[in-house]
Amino acid sequence: MTTLGARIRSIPSWQVTLGIALLALGFLIAAQLASEGPRVRYTTLERSPLVVSAVALQARQEELKDEILALRNQIQDLEQRGQGSAALVRQLNDELQHARIASGLLALQGTGIVFQLEDSVQPVKPGANEADYLVTARDIRTLVEELWLAGAEAVSVNGERIAQSSGIIDIGGSTLVNSAFIAPPYQVSAIGPDDLYEQLSASQGFVAFVVARADAFGIRLSFLESDAVDVPAFAGTITFRYARVAPPATPAP
Repeated sequence: MTTLGARIRSIPSWQVTLGIALLALGFLIAAQLASEGPRVRYTTLERSPLVVSAVALQARQEELKDEILALRNQIQDLEQRGQGSAALVRQLNDELQHARIASGLLALQGTGIVFQLEDSVQPVKPGANEADYLVTARDIRTLVEELWLAGAEAVSVNGERIAQSSGIIDIGGSTLVNSAFIAPPYQVSAIGPDDLYEQLSASQGFVAFVVARADAFGIRLSFLESDAVDVPAFAGTITFRYARVAPPATPAP
């Protein structure tokens, strides 16, 4: 006993400490190995459901991508159709605008000419008709017709726009244009090309009118060319009470 105790006491302390540390390390390694088995089994058991879920999610993602592409294509088609519809609307609006201008429903301004017709101041010749020395509705109609033939696009008489349904007739000492009574002097305004007066002067009908009325009876006819002639909108009715669109003609066999 004494000998064993002496041997133990003769062992260096560092060896004792090292032995204890190695013993503790052995216990730790054994415990780690014992727990590694269940953890690996647990991970292996959980991996299969996760893989299945990941595959399902990937498939759903692909489906959503296909739906997104399909929706983008539908949006593009709708946008193209919308552009076509917008172009059609613009075309219809342009046609409607031209129809309104042609019907006189819009006030216009442009290069043109303004004529003024005034009664003659010459003395009436013996045996002549005094009415021949006055401006009549026929004179105004003739001038308006000649302006149209010369290329005028819009015409008005004393602020009354001349449209398809306009009438110019004598009523007593005044003239009825559309539904308005106007009195002399009469101003006939017309918008047209820059050479409107040249075209008008080259017309035999206009020359004959000037000779028959201005030269023969002294009807005063003056004019002014301008870059800003105003023609008001037509204020009358454009509804036809008795007319209707004619049916299309049947083609001959």
